[in-house]
Amino acid sequence: MSKAKPRAISVLVVDDHEVVLAGIRSVLQLVPDIRMVGASDTAGRGLAEAARLKPDVVLLDIRLPDRSGIDICRDILSACPETRVLFLTSYADEDTVRAAVLAGAHGYVLKDIRTSTLVDTIRAVASGESLLDPTVAKKTLSWLRNLAAKHATSKARRLSPQEERILPLIAQGKTNKEIALAMHLSEKTVKNYLANMYDKLGITRRSQAAAFYVEQGRNGLGSFTE
Repeated sequence: MSKAKPRAISVLVVDDHEVVLAGIRSVLQLVPDIRMVGASDTAGRGLAEAARLKPDVVLLDIRLPDRSGIDICRDILSACPETRVLFLTSYADEDTVRAAVLAGAHGYVLKDIRTSTLVDTIRAVASGESLLDPTVAKKTLSWLRNLAAKHATSKARRLSPQEERILPLIAQGKTNKEIALAMHLSEKTVKNYLANMYDKLGITRRSQAAAFYVEQGRNGLGSFTE
């Protein structure tokens, strides 16, 4: 009996440039494990399609005709908690990248990215990783370091031992199911721990928890080890 074929990663693209949409479509048509399920040229239509399709990944531009991609990033994640948002844009300024991270984005890459790298990034983001384009990563990580160092000590003291064990697993990109197996817990229990931990740390996304964990290690704070 043959094994069932793995389900392809579903991708919705939201961008108002026809050339970009056509280019992404032509690239993804050649990738068997990724399927472009829809395309939208406005924020409003993109949000509606995301709610309808519930894709694995939304590939989103920053500047759209009707609203900012950063604004609808929050709306998409609220409507579709399991969907992951990857920004694909030409904007590399620090303020825009910061806003995207704070909105809950799982990745941020620039439009001059190689097609093979874009494909790999979509796969990585769909699997639970959070990635930044090397061009913007250094500035953004510096900001995250300063932010984390400012609050890390008091926040770390609020975490329970189980929450401390979960943090490095999040930083490794593990899913709730994988964390549950590693810690011999139910997925529901893991979700409860995550909700409590997010509330204590004042964050909303896994990428922010991972950044907090990394910065604790760099600043010698808390009891975590790499």
